[in-house]
Order: sequence, then structure tokens, then C-alpha cells
Amino acid sequence: MTAKTPRTAPPLDPGERARLLAGEHHDPHALLGAHPVKGGLVIRALRPWASAVTAVLPKGRKVELTHDGDGIFSAFVPLLRKVPAYELRVRYGDDELAVQDPYRHLPSLGELDLHLIGEGRHEELWTALGSRVMRHGGVTGTRFAVWAPNARGVRVTGDFTHWDGTGLPMRSLGSTGVWELFVPGIGEGAVYKYDITRPDGSHTLRADPMARRTECPPDTASIVTESHYEWSDQEWMARRGARPPHEAPISVYEVHLPSWRPGLTYRQLADELPAYVSELGFTHVEFMPVAEHPFGGSWGYQVTGFYAPTARLGTPDDFKFLVDALHRAGIGVLMDWVPAHFPKDDWALAEFDGRPLYEHEDPRRSHHPDWGTLEFDYGRKEVRNFLVANAVYWCQEFHVDGLRVDAVASMLYLDYSREYGEWLPNEHGGRENLDAVAFLQEMNATVYRRCPGIVTFAEESTAWDGVTRATDLVGPGGHGGLGFGMKWNMGWMHDSLQYMEKEPVHRKYHHHEMTFSMVYAYSENYILPISHDEVVHGKRALVSKMPGDWWQRRANHRAYLGFMWAHPGKQLLFMGQEFAQGSEWSADHGPEWWLLDPGYGAQADHRGVKDLVRDLNRVYTATPSLWERDTAPEGFEWVIGDAADDNVLAFLRYDGFGSPLLAVCNFSPVVRQDYRIGVPDSFAAWGEVLNTDAARYGGSDVVGTDPVKTETVPWHGRAASVRMTLPPLATVWLRPA
Repeated sequence: MTAKTPRTAPPLDPGERARLLAGEHHDPHALLGAHPVKGGLVIRALRPWASAVTAVLPKGRKVELTHDGDGIFSAFVPLLRKVPAYELRVRYGDDELAVQDPYRHLPSLGELDLHLIGEGRHEELWTALGSRVMRHGGVTGTRFAVWAPNARGVRVTGDFTHWDGTGLPMRSLGSTGVWELFVPGIGEGAVYKYDITRPDGSHTLRADPMARRTECPPDTASIVTESHYEWSDQEWMARRGARPPHEAPISVYEVHLPSWRPGLTYRQLADELPAYVSELGFTHVEFMPVAEHPFGGSWGYQVTGFYAPTARLGTPDDFKFLVDALHRAGIGVLMDWVPAHFPKDDWALAEFDGRPLYEHEDPRRSHHPDWGTLEFDYGRKEVRNFLVANAVYWCQEFHVDGLRVDAVASMLYLDYSREYGEWLPNEHGGRENLDAVAFLQEMNATVYRRCPGIVTFAEESTAWDGVTRATDLVGPGGHGGLGFGMKWNMGWMHDSLQYMEKEPVHRKYHHHEMTFSMVYAYSENYILPISHDEVVHGKRALVSKMPGDWWQRRANHRAYLGFMWAHPGKQLLFMGQEFAQGSEWSADHGPEWWLLDPGYGAQADHRGVKDLVRDLNRVYTATPSLWERDTAPEGFEWVIGDAADDNVLAFLRYDGFGSPLLAVCNFSPVVRQDYRIGVPDSFAAWGEVLNTDAARYGGSDVVGTDPVKTETVPWHGRAASVRMTLPPLATVWLRPA
């Protein structure tokens, strides 16, 4: 009797086989893994470079797979009707590895996730896309999921495949454009990218847009990561929203983390930054962008890893440690966020799957003329979802207290930096980018709903109506408000600096530049920014903008800060300006800390300015008159707004109970004796609470040691007045004694 020849697995269709090997198959799970056929099961594996593959079935039964060429191995297992749990033994030379088969698993993304992704409404998108360590089908591994709707195929590759992605093709999950693969045995620390087959059949190797950790630049791959951080800021998080931000004290210290103390990691910064900021009395820090970026010279404003803190300073958990340390010190954390554009690096988002995807398909809507970058397609629901979820991600996962949205004006206007013929009008014939408007409204509404106590800031340099108006309130332009909490007051910054740069003898011709901001002070909720943009690239440091000799420059600098802290609106100061650094900021070496070294001859000059900033912040936070009614006209009253020849300004600030603070600024270099100023007649005397001319700050010490008495002499339209000596180039704050 002749023995029967063992039955072999049926060969793959040649077209299917070619597509699988080329990385172009939309459903590799239909070909690989174990599948019932007539009379038994077929087990098929794609293991490039393997010399042998064996399937180990329950009860230790082993089935040797036949090599069909090109790394494809297969076997027919008779009589089995159901797919059992099995593993593969894969031999490479003299080494044999026991592995779980990725292609025996059902999709690891649920129907709800896919539905929300398809709708563009997945507010926790990072939990669905990207890499995620999980247990699935009884084994532990990593799920990889990426949105690439134009791709002919996608494969996972990384250090675990020796960067050959042939053996790990992903499956398409239908109309969502998402590709998914669960890879058993892969865990934290694995380095990976996606090998994408473009529509034209060519391949591109891409970092994961949703990667939550990346390699340290210049390396560009993504890293599988999971957070193990345990937060200790519960008290801060519980009370941070107790008072509306526009009615709270907000004094911001802007920091470029890589250069604040060059060489320090996130955890090392956590040892130094909270103590320094606490000493100075700032209520918040604002980080220039911390999301991953390839070119350090961009300062983080050209982002490639929107979901990953830069690896230059540590891991995502290390960044959480820094935020936590600041919160435990009572300091809020704001972060620059850049949804306006992204760079064209060929391993990142640009034409991600072979066609414009994150960017608009029309070059007139995608190519940014100023920065050589690409603008997001805000009209595409999946792109909006990517960005809205990203805003939520930083606030929710990293406990960030607020986002400062960069370059909002470039998003709002279709003709931004474009000449006639270089842009397309909207559907109404206007220049407004209606898609960007809708995106910003959705982002703000979502973040405020999901993350109580946060605040968003718009860096918006035009007169766009309703930046900080609620999204459901329609303004004169026919749009709802953008929904931001606050707006950078670029007009105040430009006008006031232009005034301060003038020699005092010429300031009388520019007096309106110091008063004009009050014409529109209540049109939005404002923050007054002296940011990094004002102290780089030929703009000079703040103290170096000031006229006169070294003493006069510092006096002007101090007087200006006193004016700024008293003006309606919150305030922001960039690092180095708190101690009157004379040089422009450089990201290569950061603030010039040596100016505060006791061994430096002029250190007292710089320490005096630093001491003033500390006292400004301490008096500010303790004085509700300076912040409680920042956005209410009732909180401000001019006393002297027209003394152009004297270079003098004076105004009153009021808190919710009507308690006043009087700010008097003398921007001339002369002492003004017996200067009469109208005041409310309900207070008998006024005493100095801060004087920027005090000797301890480096001034000439023309200070009022005794309260000035209120006299029943009408002045400045008031029934009473005081006579006081105005110190030169100085700001004085007074309260009822």
C-alpha cells in the first residue's frame, strides 16, 4: 500500500503574493496567520531571512512550515477546524526564537475608536493612534496604528526588524484610512518608523505623527513608550480654576528650556527653575515650544513630533517631573503651541502618505511664504482632530495650565504675507480663513470643556474682532468669537517700546504711544508681552533699547517695568530681562548669569533690577487693584494722561471693592519737586509701596519716606490733590496710607 504524500498549503495567488511582498497589500491578515480551509488549517508566515519556521500547536504538537520562497513559509494542518493558540519558532542561522504570530489576532482598535476617528471627533486620539503597549488576544505586545488614507500599503519597521519592514505589513481598517498591526513581544523602548508605499508605488520611511516619544535629534525615529509617572500636584490641580484667569494675578516668566541653564535635563531643571521663579515671585512660567523639532535653531517653532516632548532634555516622564515640581512650588505652567505650520522634512508630516495629507492640497493654501514650511489643512476633519486632540493631550497628560498659540494671524488670513494672485478668497470672496476660524473655535471649546482651570492665549497681531470672545457670540464681522482666554497685546508692546527708545527730550512728541493702549484696552482680555521676539536678531535686549548712559538705561528699564506691571493686563517677561542683561538672547548660551556673579564689578547694577522684579511681583500679587479688574473699564482711571511736556503719566487702578492704587511715571531724567496730582478726596494720605528709583534697585534714592497728605486743592478735575517729588526716570506706586 502506497503512503499518501502530506498535503501542502495552497499557493498564494501571484498577484496577492506580489502585493504582499511589495508592501502594497491592504489586508495581509487574510494571507498570513492561520485560516480554516477544506480539511484543516493553513498556517502561513512571512519571515524574511529565516532559514526555518515551525508552528507549535497546543499540547506541544509541532508543524514544520515549508519555505515557499521570498521569506514566505506555509503548512497545511489536517483535521483542525478551529484556529488554535499557537506560537512560531523561527530559526536564523544557529539561533531559534520563539515568537507570537501578529497575524493570528483580530484588530486591536475598537469600533467606537474607529467611529470617532472617522467623524474627526476623537478627543483622546493619542490613545487610539500611534504605538501603545497593551495585552491583546492573551499576549502582551504593542499596537501600531497610523492614519495614511492615500497609502497603497504600510509596514512597521524598526530596531526589532533590523529596519527591514517586509515581515510586518499592516492592515487597512476601511474608510477611516487607519492602518493597524498588533505586534506581540514588542514593548517599551522599541524604536520604529512606518514604511509607507505611496500611490505611485515608491516607498517612504516616516516617523509616527502620534509618537509620544522620539529619538534625540538629529536621529528621527519614534520610540514606544508608556508613562509610569505618579503625580504629586493634586492640590494645585484642584484649586487652579478657583478664580477666572482674567480676574487673577498672572505674571509670566518666559523660558527657553534648552538654554535657560544649558546642559540641564528636565529633572535637573526641576531642581533649579521652581526655586528661581519662586524667588522672583512670578505666578507662571511659559515654555517656548517643547514638542519635538529637528532644528534647534528654530527654538521649537518648527515641530515634527507634536505629541512628544523634545528628547534633548529627557523622557516624557521627565518632563512631567518638571511640571509637577513647578506646581508643587505654586507656579503655573504655560506652553507655546504651534498649530500654524510644520516643516517639510521628508521623514515627517509633509506629503505623509505620498500626497498632501496634513497640508492643503493647493500650494496657495499650504506653502508658508515666510518660514518655508507647510500650513495645516484646517478644513479636513482628521487634521483638525489631530490638532484639537493634541491641545487636549498637553493639558490632560502633562497637566499644562495653558497654551499660548503661536502665529494666530498667519492662520486667520488667507493673504497673510502673500501678494495679489498668490492666494484664493474664501467662499464669500473674503480674506478670512474660515476653516482656521472653525478650528480655533473647536480647539478652545474642547480644551476648556475637558480641562477645567486652563487658559489659552492667542499671539495675534491684528485687530481681528473677538479673539477672546465666546465662540457662540457673533460679532460685527459675522463670526463667533475665537474663544481664547487672553490675547497678546502686540500694539501695547510696539507702541510703548517705541516711546521708551526715544531720548527723553523727544518723548513729548510720542506721548500718545504710551496712552493709546487704553483706547482699546477692554476690547479683549490682554497680556502684555516682552517676549523673546523683542530681544533677538538685532532688536537688542530690553535695557539696551533704552537711551542714555548705563545709569539712565537701567533707570528707564526699571521705570518701564513699573509702568508695565501697573498697566491693565497681565504681564510676561523673557528670561534675562529680569536682571537687565545687555546682550541679545542667544539660544546657544542663554542668559548671561555671570552678570550676577559677586565677583563681577557691576553685579550690583544687575542684581538691583532683579530685586525690583521680585518686589514688583510680590506687591502685584498682594494687590488686587492691579489684576482683579484688568478687563473692566471700572478698574482704571486716568489722572494725568496729557502731560506730554513733562513726560509724566499717572493713573489709578481699582479692585472689586474700589480700593485704589496710584501709579505715577516720570519718564524724564529730572527730579520734579512739589508735583501736584489729583487724587480721590476720600483718603487722608498716600504712601509709597514701590519706587523704582530706590537705592536698593540701583536708583538715585529719591523716595518718599513719609506719606503725602491729601489737600483740598482741586486738580486734574478732582476735588483733592497731593504734592509729591517725582524721582527721575522712575515709576512710583502709592496706596492710601
